[in-house]
Amino acid sequence: MRYTTQFMLSAMAAAQFPAPTVPEIAFLGRSNVGKSSLLNALVGEKAAKVSSTPGRTRAINFFLLTDESGRPKMRFADLPGYGYAKISKSISAEWPKFIEPYLAERETLALCVCLVDVNVPPQPRDRQLLDWLRHVGRPFAVVATKVDRLSGNQRTRNLAALKKGFEFDDILTVSAKTGAGIKELWSIIEAHGVTRE
Repeated sequence: MRYTTQFMLSAMAAAQFPAPTVPEIAFLGRSNVGKSSLLNALVGEKAAKVSSTPGRTRAINFFLLTDESGRPKMRFADLPGYGYAKISKSISAEWPKFIEPYLAERETLALCVCLVDVNVPPQPRDRQLLDWLRHVGRPFAVVATKVDRLSGNQRTRNLAALKKGFEFDDILTVSAKTGAGIKELWSIIEAHGVTRE
């Protein structure tokens, strides 16, 4: 299905979240994992701003996806990246105040898409996030980005290391640059997050 994507709002407090009317897909990952590029590859347009400086997103950015007839079908929630050293501690300290309630309590949150860089060994912060999502009972998918940068052997080796490090076998590899894995990611998203009426 083709969707039209429209930026809705940026929220830095639960009171600013849009009304919980359609399923939401949250995108999470470290600041330099390529989240904005992947979002743009998914929707086929430049919806999310891609910054050359990782860690620029400091709010949850909500995007509404509508079908051909203009009916709202789902929302994407682009969460701030974590673990980027150049962001001040005070900003990092603010994040849990609105991130944690969103992930733990948001009734329309249908799926968390957890992005990891296939070129980087398993990171403790990523593992902590996955363990926490398991603990609160949120469905999630693990998606390894930037797969176009690796040869076949490297990809196999790095993917095996990620699976072992996260104790999670079903990791999808994608490339925002070549489009590899985008169709498969859409299948996962639509299985969890499209309103059926």
